[in-house]
Amino acid sequence: MKGLTKQDKDAIRDALMAYCENFPSRNRASESLQGVSAAVVSQILNTKYESISDDMFSRIAAQIGFSFEHWTICESENFRLATYVLADAQMYKNVTWMVGDAGCGKTTAAIEFRRTHRNVFYILCSEDMKRSDFVREIAKQVGAPTDSTSNLRDMLDYALGMIGFLQNPLLIFDEGDKLTDCVLNYFISIYNRLEGRAGIVFMSTDYIKRRVDNGLRYNKKGYKEINSRIGRKFFDLNATSRNDVYAICQANGLTGEAEIRRVLKDAETSDNDLRRVKRVIHAQKRRAEQQKGGAE
Repeated sequence: MKGLTKQDKDAIRDALMAYCENFPSRNRASESLQGVSAAVVSQILNTKYESISDDMFSRIAAQIGFSFEHWTICESENFRLATYVLADAQMYKNVTWMVGDAGCGKTTAAIEFRRTHRNVFYILCSEDMKRSDFVREIAKQVGAPTDSTSNLRDMLDYALGMIGFLQNPLLIFDEGDKLTDCVLNYFISIYNRLEGRAGIVFMSTDYIKRRVDNGLRYNKKGYKEINSRIGRKFFDLNATSRNDVYAICQANGLTGEAEIRRVLKDAETSDNDLRRVKRVIHAQKRRAEQQKGGAE
């Protein structure tokens, strides 16, 4: 495997520096990274790479969302809508549940918003998350201690206390519909502690609508409180349009009409899923490069 060049390491360092600016201190930033000490962060930021392995650089890059892949984010309609929701929640400390199809660009918008704004914390939820996992992930993201011996309640209180002291903090919970009921109910406590002090945005597919409807219909524990705290309404993103796909192709260097038509045709068969669109654009670019190389 080819090792990282100094230019590669400098690029990761720049991304790490931007990541650290989202925290009150570099120590807090290092707390949010799994298996990365404050000393390592300090050495990288000071361009002292000698004792830092390529594996450590790669580990940091993966956790801060850095990639060497050349991909240009195109501000589609959904990207602008999602960014508006996130900015509104951060500025006015609102609580919103944003709903959109899989592959419509929710996660991309959220990660880009975190990259470009201070005091934004992104938590990716999963169906196998236990309450302890959920609390530790929140604590880790805000740079709070996550000692395994700590009481969960104390850990959550400490993390929320840190968030409450920040200027315009925002918590983003991606794929929130995957959380089990007992974990999702933690949202009530989080809201109660941070109401008027932080913005909270959940994101998911529209499956959450049916789940909340069923929870309300059968009077399941916590669902009335959750429904009230999100304003009794979901914010719906639009379906990705053909024009969005066309613009993404052009933004990422695919300008030939024949290649773009292939992408558009493929996208139609997958409901314009942007993950699929990205894959097909890369395939078309590789195909064009191979044809160019063969011609030479």
